[in-house]
Amino acid sequence: MKITPLIGLEVHLELETKSKMFCGCPADHFGKKPNTQTCPVCLGLPGALPVPNKKAIESCLQIGLALQCSINTISKFDRKQYFYPDLAKGYQISQYDEPFCSDGFLFLDSGKKIGIERVHLEEDTGKLQHKTLNGQKVTLVDYNRGGVPLVEIVSRPDLSSSAEAKEFLKKIHEIIRALGVSSVDLEKGQMRLEPTVNLCLENEIGSHYTPLVEIKNINSFNFASQAIEFEITRQAEEFSQTGIEKSSTNKTTRGYDAVKKNTFLQRSKEEAKDYRYFPEPDIPPFIIDAGYVEKLRQKLPLLPDQEIANLEKLGIDKKDAKILVSSNNQVALQTIKDYSTNSIVDIQKLASLIVNGKISIPVIASDSAAIQKSIISQYCDLTKIGTTDRGELEKVVREVLATHPGLVAEYQGGKASLAGFFVGQAMKATRGTADPQTLASLVADLLS
Repeated sequence: MKITPLIGLEVHLELETKSKMFCGCPADHFGKKPNTQTCPVCLGLPGALPVPNKKAIESCLQIGLALQCSINTISKFDRKQYFYPDLAKGYQISQYDEPFCSDGFLFLDSGKKIGIERVHLEEDTGKLQHKTLNGQKVTLVDYNRGGVPLVEIVSRPDLSSSAEAKEFLKKIHEIIRALGVSSVDLEKGQMRLEPTVNLCLENEIGSHYTPLVEIKNINSFNFASQAIEFEITRQAEEFSQTGIEKSSTNKTTRGYDAVKKNTFLQRSKEEAKDYRYFPEPDIPPFIIDAGYVEKLRQKLPLLPDQEIANLEKLGIDKKDAKILVSSNNQVALQTIKDYSTNSIVDIQKLASLIVNGKISIPVIASDSAAIQKSIISQYCDLTKIGTTDRGELEKVVREVLATHPGLVAEYQGGKASLAGFFVGQAMKATRGTADPQTLASLVADLLS
């Protein structure tokens, strides 16, 4: 039986705006005393009216543009009804059928194109805290996070392995950091991952699809990958036992236990009709001008894949280029670009030394020139050409050869690979102060 995983991803991103999505409360909620950053608007008290955050909308549009989405000329907010204790209003202001951005895509390194169904904007929920007070288990609600701007990126189910899903998520993470709209700190919950998984099973009878499963609120790329792997195995085994196929009523939501490394059932998944969406009556629809969108497009920074391609053109290995771009150290990247045509600097060697931590990047506030000077100074110290005096080094090489007569005979008998051993022994004898090319030349001459 042929098994093909069908994997889609929902990625929730908290935007770093000064205020919340629909009110003036501070959006920076992490570590704050519970329920100290709330107001009648984000608590949904009677008579309080939401006012959309322009900066949050711009950030959402920038994300959509970076993901090659179409920006919808007309867009609106909707009320999404569901009664959870972490929603003060009893509904969430989100977007349903007319999101800000739709129909985008992202390429994996393999060249595979992953479709982006939509990029929409909504408000975050509060946070539940499960505790024991006076011997009783209770659930407390902190509404500080409620109302914080939240962008949701929804991919199409074009991913077919946990490795592809992990790469997709890392690319999203790097794009958001490059845009500067969020620091996407997974430990702080600024990026939350929700894979949707099912399988296409092909046998002699035909194709069969297992029920859809959405795995909720994962905060690690590795955990997302592990959850997907477990779910692929679980669904294949379950289908072999039950033969139950996907229908409109059997989608489920599961959690992920990072300790046991398995998923567990939470509830049956609601459909769109269950949320009873309707247009948010307190916020008029948006008409988004093409000229305004073009101005936002012009402001986009160089995105990670473009940056990597440019570094490759300078002669840097793709592996090193990806690590450099992922580190997001702008001074190191600028130093590499500035010295790419300098005859004194081997640009690939400079990149490799930075990637491998041989060059430390000092933290000097707002002084990029001083940091760049330090980087090049360290590079020069690390790449000094050693002793090239052939007369002095010949004595060392002769002593090495005299110490290993048996290996000399093997070399002369045709085992040419031993040349590297002799060079290494000579380098060791000089404590690394000799020029390797000069030693290699002497070894070849003396053994011939």
